[in-house]
Amino acid sequence: MNNNLLELQNILKENNIIISFSGKFYQGIIEELGEAIKNRMEDEETPKNDMYNVFSIYIEQSQNIRNYILCKKNSNKYNKIENSGIVCISKKDSEYCISSGNVIENEDINTLIEKLDIIKVMNKDELKKFYKAELKKEPAKDSLGAGVGLIDIARKASKPLEYSFRKIDDNLSFFQLQAIV
Repeated sequence: MNNNLLELQNILKENNIIISFSGKFYQGIIEELGEAIKNRMEDEETPKNDMYNVFSIYIEQSQNIRNYILCKKNSNKYNKIENSGIVCISKKDSEYCISSGNVIENEDINTLIEKLDIIKVMNKDELKKFYKAELKKEPAKDSLGAGVGLIDIARKASKPLEYSFRKIDDNLSFFQLQAIV
């Protein structure tokens, strides 16, 4: 029997994590966790606007992971990608941190960095205009599920998005995205 659960629980407490999921992102799991998040925040009497923003960011991050995995079904790296998703929500003082991560193919990193770097420097008005303009465009045929969703996350976040990539090998990296509300 693995006795690391207490250690894991202590790590979660130390990092103020209130909810976390790691594994394969099925639609049903995304919905159930979303309900749990809303219920938890209602119990804590979280302001409605914060609750809406945290919930929306969680949904976008989870859907981006799910969509990426679906796009990579025919990849020879699929078995390493499909169960790699993780989403955590933590709370420190009055701020919520919504973090997500998943394994991605290294060939997709530059496209993602370009999108994130454009979004990262925009103010709220610029993000709103950019979001509306992107909605009018035809989605790219090779879209990886991280288009207007990333813009929407940035619009709902109270601080600029933070992201990182950790190289796993010559083909794969772990992508992490963090939004603060």
